[in-house]
Amino acid sequence: MINKTSFSSKHDSEAYSRRKALKRIGMTAVAIISTSLLLINSASASDEVTQTGDTIMKHKAYIYTELQISVPFKDVPWQAINGRIKAQPGFINKTWLAGTTNNSAGGFYVFDSIENAQKFVTNYFPDEAKGFSVAQTTRIFDAVATEEASRDMNSMHIDGKINQKPGAFVYTEVQVHASPFNEAAPWRQLNPTLKKQPGLLGKTWLSGLHTATPGGLYAFDTVENAQKFAIEYFPTEAQKLNAAFYTRVFDANVTEAASRDMNSPFYK
Repeated sequence: MINKTSFSSKHDSEAYSRRKALKRIGMTAVAIISTSLLLINSASASDEVTQTGDTIMKHKAYIYTELQISVPFKDVPWQAINGRIKAQPGFINKTWLAGTTNNSAGGFYVFDSIENAQKFVTNYFPDEAKGFSVAQTTRIFDAVATEEASRDMNSMHIDGKINQKPGAFVYTEVQVHASPFNEAAPWRQLNPTLKKQPGLLGKTWLSGLHTATPGGLYAFDTVENAQKFAIEYFPTEAQKLNAAFYTRVFDANVTEAASRDMNSPFYK
């Protein structure tokens, strides 16, 4: 004969054990899911930071070029040249440069690495100059060395923003050795004064590869303000450093279409 009381107690005990086991399983599942979501979110956040960093500063080198020619920019075969430059290893973007008074042609390039920048200036660019039968100037700059200084000057080559198209560019280089850049170049003292210059939209600081010469590529609202900066203000800064210097003023209006085609950051 079955003892009903004993059976009932045993049944209740088994049911309680099952509920307790299911509860443990449920809690374990929730913990696993929560941990998985946390890991996924952490990985996503890490990826986002990396991607953001890569987007802002994925380049390592700048190049400045200028050909010793005197040709109105409308006569420069920039479409054909752009196609060849886009195929160069490590090329990211280019801003075309056209001299305001001498009609020289050149550019400011961004490359992914110093090595690819060196290949460009030694293997490719001399043939472009040879094709025009003219002498040429090239300079390579370490983009990483000047990142902090350039960010502070609203550099369009990093993450700067401007609310108008540039009317002119100014290139400068001072004949001093400033290495390491962040310690030797007086950019922290100069930037506040530079920001007050009429018409200045932004500046990308430059540090010469091997030479450690400081300089910059400036964007201005008008050619007039750019000329005033290059002729009146900049010589006073070079004088304080007791150094020779190099300046060039370029008309950004005539090169806009060519620069847009090369993904220039000034026309986003």
